Amino acid sequence: MRIQQHDGSIVEIEKSSKEAFEVLNHSTSHLLAEAIKELYPDALFGFGPAIEEGFYYDIDFKEPITDADLPAIEKKMHELASKDERIIREELPKEQALERFKDNPYKVELIKDIDEDITIFTQGNFTDLCRGPHLLSTGQIKHFKLLNLAGAYWRGDSKNKMLVRIYGTSWFSAEDLKNHLNDLEERKKRDHRVLGRQLGLFMLSEYGPGFPFWLPNGMLLLRELKNYWLDVHYRYGYQVIDTPIMLSRELWETSGHWDHYQDNMYTTKVDDKDFAIKPMNCPGSILVYKNSLHSYKDLPLRYAELGHVHRHEASGALNGLFRVRSFTQDDAHTFVRADQIEDEISSIIKLYDEIYNVFGLDYKIELSTRPEEGYIGDINIWNKSEAILKEVCLKTGKEFKINPGDGAFYGPKLDFKLRDSMGRIWQCGTVQLDMNLPARFDCFYINKDGEKEMPIMIHRACFGSIERFVGMITENYAGAFPTWLSPIQVILLPVNNEYHLDYTNELFNSLRDEGFRVEKDDTNEKLGYRLRNSQMKKIPYTLVIGDNEVKDHSVTYRKFGSKDQVTVPYEEFVELLKRDIKSKGKN
Repeated sequence: MRIQQHDGSIVEIEKSSKEAFEVLNHSTSHLLAEAIKELYPDALFGFGPAIEEGFYYDIDFKEPITDADLPAIEKKMHELASKDERIIREELPKEQALERFKDNPYKVELIKDIDEDITIFTQGNFTDLCRGPHLLSTGQIKHFKLLNLAGAYWRGDSKNKMLVRIYGTSWFSAEDLKNHLNDLEERKKRDHRVLGRQLGLFMLSEYGPGFPFWLPNGMLLLRELKNYWLDVHYRYGYQVIDTPIMLSRELWETSGHWDHYQDNMYTTKVDDKDFAIKPMNCPGSILVYKNSLHSYKDLPLRYAELGHVHRHEASGALNGLFRVRSFTQDDAHTFVRADQIEDEISSIIKLYDEIYNVFGLDYKIELSTRPEEGYIGDINIWNKSEAILKEVCLKTGKEFKINPGDGAFYGPKLDFKLRDSMGRIWQCGTVQLDMNLPARFDCFYINKDGEKEMPIMIHRACFGSIERFVGMITENYAGAFPTWLSPIQVILLPVNNEYHLDYTNELFNSLRDEGFRVEKDDTNEKLGYRLRNSQMKKIPYTLVIGDNEVKDHSVTYRKFGSKDQVTVPYEEFVELLKRDIKSKGKN
């Protein structure tokens, strides 16, 4: 297919490419704006970009609209697309562009930030400020759907006006659109906020926006997740530490967070001194390192921490467990000699492979490089660090792509993008190479010549945020966690309490003594109701106890997701359960 580039040239690209999908969706956002302009002449337009699975446009409406208005807007879009209007690119001097868009303060603000000639794109009677690229005509836009409305502050700043954001998605075929809409419906069923309530995992409260409350079942799941994390890290040679949740301003000034991250930090005064609740764990790990004198023989020194951190996220960005203000980072900070960097990062990648494999998650790596501004440290150190990360990826056979300018302010990083069962991409793991913070804190070890030498610090997190990871795997498993992770592993249902409750209680106590997480439902509800209820709770094993089970000292179980009922001796069931848990669901 042919598209118009940023510079106005016409080029051929593969219709199946990511770039083609982005161009289609960006052009569809302009079609949306054109339809809005016809239906709501007083509307003012902000941004209209393509996003990962579609597009959106931020619009200032003079009169409120609702989701009920979307079908009419969509109908107008189809009507305009059928005209197959050419999409025409023009260049204007900045002064002419300001005059052209003088009635739209949002476009005027954007134009003032541009230090070159302005490009605009016109289709029919609608013209928009835009760099492109675009399709050649609107007739190529055929299969799209407007999805929903949301609020969005202009330019993401809560001090600015709230605009209406209209989300949509556009595809090259009716079949692709249908499949995507089916995926969206499936995602709704898997929404971790809905499943979190249904399974008793967590709750949110207006008394603490962005601060999740973990419920009993959620705590059981967290315990298993953390225990697994600890087991793996002990095996890989990490020492587990715990650092204070609040530390003084002087520490955060030394680390650079006070200057570079203060707007996201919660601060207070203690004894007339400024303190901050930690948004990150790294300065605390550095203090632990500096607590002792270290020889070159001690390195690599690996500190791991399940650290509770707080960050002041904008209220409009909060989203279940995916975006919160209080979360647990599964951090580790490794102090290494320069000659150990490649081996250490290779070991970290091996650890990540092991953990992600347990959850059935594939990943891709992005190398995020030095930000354009706001970074600390010498550019030469940044360049050296980025080169090392590239080399490690190549030596370990891991493909990666460059994500320019998205490194942390103190160092470049490898970001691990996980793909779940729905094909969605999640940012979880990270590995950050840091030659700046050790220098700022005057960290050293004694080298083989008896002289002080600065270690290199590697920041890394596998889950990233445990809260976010729980939200992700809740949706990945659709709430049906593997047995080892499930808050409740077995539920017992006596058919008739008068005849079967004693044996049910015997089984309950025996299974609990074996260390299994077990419930019983001995209410007076009908058995069919109780069976449905256990399925709603997505409990891995449901045991129905009746006459035969009492007589034979056996159990009849049904595994979640299966309609088969299997009767085995009790001892055999215990061994089956142990194998299932030990395998982490990898039978």
